[in-house]
Amino acid sequence: MRKKLEALIQQAVVSLKKEGVIAEDINVNIALERTRGAQHGDFATNLAMMLAKSAKMNPRQLAEKLVAALPQDSAVTKVEIAGPGFINFFMDSSAQSDIIKLIHEHGADFGRSQVGAGKKIQVEFVSANPTGPLHVGHGRGAAYGSVIADLLEAVGFTVHREYYVNDAGRQMDILATSIWLRYLEECGEPMRFPDNGYRGDYVGDIARDIFRNAKNEYRRPFELVVEDIPQDEAQGGDKEAHIDALIARAKILLGTAGYRDVFQAGLNNILDDIKNDLLEFGVNYQEWFSEQQLMDDGSVEKALKRLQASGHLYEKDGATWFASSTLGDEKDRVVIRENGQYTYFASDIAYHANKLDRGFDQILDIWGADHHGYIPRVKAAIQALGADASKLKVLLVQFATLYRGEEKVQMSTRSGEFVTLRQLRDEVGKDAARFFYVMRRSEQHMDFDLQLATSKTSENPVYYVQYAHARVCSVLRHLVEKNLPRDIVSGMNALALLTEEHELALLSTLERYPEMLERAALTHEPHQLILYLRELANDFHTYYNAHQFLVDDAKVRDARLNLICAVKQVLANGLQLLNINTPESM
Repeated sequence: MRKKLEALIQQAVVSLKKEGVIAEDINVNIALERTRGAQHGDFATNLAMMLAKSAKMNPRQLAEKLVAALPQDSAVTKVEIAGPGFINFFMDSSAQSDIIKLIHEHGADFGRSQVGAGKKIQVEFVSANPTGPLHVGHGRGAAYGSVIADLLEAVGFTVHREYYVNDAGRQMDILATSIWLRYLEECGEPMRFPDNGYRGDYVGDIARDIFRNAKNEYRRPFELVVEDIPQDEAQGGDKEAHIDALIARAKILLGTAGYRDVFQAGLNNILDDIKNDLLEFGVNYQEWFSEQQLMDDGSVEKALKRLQASGHLYEKDGATWFASSTLGDEKDRVVIRENGQYTYFASDIAYHANKLDRGFDQILDIWGADHHGYIPRVKAAIQALGADASKLKVLLVQFATLYRGEEKVQMSTRSGEFVTLRQLRDEVGKDAARFFYVMRRSEQHMDFDLQLATSKTSENPVYYVQYAHARVCSVLRHLVEKNLPRDIVSGMNALALLTEEHELALLSTLERYPEMLERAALTHEPHQLILYLRELANDFHTYYNAHQFLVDDAKVRDARLNLICAVKQVLANGLQLLNINTPESM
């Protein structure tokens, strides 16, 4: 209905351009909004007010000319001019039922479009350091990123889903050293575990796997490991200096090959766990991009040379700095430390240079909200690399807070005291977890209500939506059980019989699905899809409670069955984009 009305208004604009009322060179964007009350019609536009100044005409006068130039169409029953120049359109309710035919015709593709025109978008999300299992905080970014990617694909973009594996740097060295120290304990060495090591049970599990496979191959005497090592924090020293010294000692005692073996064992184990966890959570990637690869193939060095050549690097206090403050950042950033080691930011510069070189039309990075301050420096780097910084859009996701009763669950990867995404999925299920994670705007704080997520009541939004789908399936089963015939074609010819208030409300909601889908995708707001599905489910449940579907009148029965099957199809289409099941019974 909206597309038809936009086409009619566009024809009116063309007519007024030919008459000279509107200048030929004026670019006209037709903005149609659904009205808030039936007394104002079904759609409204402020086009006359937007064009009045350029047309040198009073908005109401221009509105009158636009209305007069509108082609006649049976779908539009009345047009009114309201206020300072709004144009309200009243649509034929019988034409609204055509949406049922459209849904029946397109099925699983209903609502999809080509507004993206095949533009290439890279969506990078989660990208948690592979230093431990994913926790419930990561789950929100995983659900949000995967739904954003699927929405963009649904409206015609070519989407590349990517996970950036931070498999280089100090945190990975802390993990490898933590695993080796636990391995030494398995060997019988009286090892004191560092305050700043990774303490989760998974570290001990990996260490035991290494011991089972390698026995004493990587065993070194306790005395050699701790000789001349600075005191730890609990001993009155500096925990950072202590762990860094242990890392250096591990590399010396194990040698390059031995250290790499332990390092790789930890990385592979945790990364495999993350991959499996995300797959079970309904998240798929086209690529797992290695940070180490950027080091090994010289990409970091090449990216910094590009910045050097463009005059954006300088030396100070023995370090190499990126002059990001000249490009909108609050201060300059170190890219090479005094010891010659690259910083994390240097790798990020190289990674985004790689993204640009791959020719994406747009880059979407989905980060935790605590990375907000990181955005200006990355945009500065893109600009310094000679690219358009607007190609990068960063979407921020607040971590979800989990409660057990009144007690907030603390999450710390280093201490191991956290609830994993897998534990959450086991407790509430994939469907509820994904639904709840994208139920609000990503930048809004979220408290995850475990009790609500597992309840089988109308208060549980995912249950309420899935139950609507199951109820339609139940009606269709009853149709077969009662041995009643169904004629889809006859039902389509009898759609004009759908005149009940609840039926008209459903038709109006069904009609909004395609425009909602485009808006949710283009604004990167999957919660709009959630809100829509809840509204559609509510309209259906209200209709279900007020009317019988399997009535004696065959035409009315067939028309109503076609309507609720259209509801079932749209519910399935929306839930599929959320990667949530569509049960046929509950």
